[in-house]
Amino acid sequence: MRITLKLFAMLDHLLPPGSVDHTAELDMPEGTTPRHIIEKFNIPPPLAHLVMIDGVHLLPKEVETRALKEGETIYIFPPIAGG
Repeated sequence: MRITLKLFAMLDHLLPPGSVDHTAELDMPEGTTPRHIIEKFNIPPPLAHLVMIDGVHLLPKEVETRALKEGETIYIFPPIAGG
């Protein structure tokens, strides 16, 4: 299945070569979860602070269990600080 991965801030360097605008198009097997993506791209779990699919925030349990579907976009953000 084809999905889109978007990594932001300090995570974008973990995308495959040739990725543009924080984005990579991926072919992944059916049943892939956000946790599989986090592991595949060596994203340190504490840095996968906010995980969304098509703009909907996932709870920690959903990161482990929610299977991605064809055409969806997964967004992963690190913790953000500022003032």
